[in-house]
Amino acid sequence: MNKKFIFLYVFLLPFENVCYGADSKDIEKDKSELILSIRRIGLDFSKTQVRNSAAYEDSPITALSADSQEYIKGILDTVLEYKKDKIVWDNSVFIEYAKTTLKQDNADEVSDETADKILLTSALSYVYKNYKGLKFGPTIQESYETQFTNTIENPRQNIFRTNAGLSLFDHKIIKNLYLSAIYEYDFTYSELPNSKLGAEFGWRLEYLIREGVKFSSNGYYREYFDYSEYIPTDLERDLSAVIRFDTNLWGKFTMGPYIQYRLAKARGTKLYGSNFIIGLSFSYINKFLLR
Repeated sequence: MNKKFIFLYVFLLPFENVCYGADSKDIEKDKSELILSIRRIGLDFSKTQVRNSAAYEDSPITALSADSQEYIKGILDTVLEYKKDKIVWDNSVFIEYAKTTLKQDNADEVSDETADKILLTSALSYVYKNYKGLKFGPTIQESYETQFTNTIENPRQNIFRTNAGLSLFDHKIIKNLYLSAIYEYDFTYSELPNSKLGAEFGWRLEYLIREGVKFSSNGYYREYFDYSEYIPTDLERDLSAVIRFDTNLWGKFTMGPYIQYRLAKARGTKLYGSNFIIGLSFSYINKFLLR
């Protein structure tokens, strides 16, 4: 257990510099802001291609155990942003769900959840330096990841995750670019909870191509180094990436193509599982200045 605390402490050292090493002349006094940002509320019409799903049929990660098919997915992605002086505090909710039910003549219905994710996140960042709008500093983040339902074959995912590291953020293009240590407490299998240590690199980018047309991308890569238990379905590495183009249709309503890719390797197999999705999304995107 000691090595876990040492591992996290190394990534928390920047916070010590914030408290003791920042020059008082760098401190900027800005008014506080409270912003509700609706990144997306919408529907995705998608076609997915899943590889090596047989090797991941016992995995609680829906994207790896699902079948290749066409489906419609509902999305909610929103964040409450609070900014004051050099502090940026984000609290976000991300939800996606899709379920396909097939029924053949003289046969029982077969249901397949192709997407099922609930992610609640709270992130606190400190602006150590500001380079013409590109902010740099330490970030600590707490999140809880779960799903709506259990299935007959697999339990519902339940993971508490802590990230601590450094990030570039709050720029007009680079919304977030970070490198952090991660600690996970995974109680998906409640009879055998598992603690994990790893590292994570992630990003969220936005670029206005022209008025009414926006490019965006977000994702992460995780590498795990240490586990308290051996569970074959636990991941050793995990990559998730999304690329989107949103074009305004009317007001705050948009339409555009997107590509999503998930690649991961579990401890109990030598095969990588993947899920490649291409689709068309219809979304509502808006921001509200609450204070």
